[in-house]
Amino acid sequence: MAHYSCASHIGAALSAVEILYVLYFRIMNITPQNVKSIDRDKFIMSKGHACIALYTTLAQKGIIPVEYLDKYYIDGGVLTGHLDNQSIAGVDCAAGSLGHGLSVGIGMAIAKPSHNVYVLMGDGECDEGSVWEAIMLLGQLKLANITVIIDENKLQGFGYTKDIINQSNLAEKIKPFGFEVIEVDGHSVEELENAFNKKSEKPKAIIAHTIKGKGVSFMEDELKWHYKSPNDEELEIALAEIDAR
Repeated sequence: MAHYSCASHIGAALSAVEILYVLYFRIMNITPQNVKSIDRDKFIMSKGHACIALYTTLAQKGIIPVEYLDKYYIDGGVLTGHLDNQSIAGVDCAAGSLGHGLSVGIGMAIAKPSHNVYVLMGDGECDEGSVWEAIMLLGQLKLANITVIIDENKLQGFGYTKDIINQSNLAEKIKPFGFEVIEVDGHSVEELENAFNKKSEKPKAIIAHTIKGKGVSFMEDELKWHYKSPNDEELEIALAEIDAR
């Protein structure tokens, strides 16, 4: 998808694959049959630039046609370059302007306290003041039906997060606001599933330690894959590496 549309953000998408897999196939109450119902779990991908990973997950889950994956970010296409909740089923919140997803998630959690809300953010996104306003409010409200997942791949648009605004101690920063904080290997299905299933009477924050560009050797931990799309040769190598995993 990134190749044929010459799109950016493949690195950010690859760091979130296992998180999305566990949520949609092992945790969340969401199916092709109930996707339009208000009586299901909600997911907000606040790091909306990584939408390729969500679109692929929705297609594999049967929520959108697989054929839509050939219509990403092109003239006459179906799938937008950043998330749009009006264009297809299964996208619960438009995203792209960072820092707003958690606030929307709080509203959803208040509106439907009997259902679960999951919000995926990037660690670079945590530079936004609006994120911390939401974290403070969430701790104050003690909403136990919302889970915050931070995809901590340690890179953002202009470099390593530690060199821009050092967020390397996110767990220690979030916990005092009244959260249950769990740190996991964000590429371990088992660790992610156990973290999501852990019962808590507090709002939960899962710090998922990930690698930007995970699964493709020349993309891993490389800032340029925040922006770059693979050429023909790079695509062939990347697909071969992923197929070999």
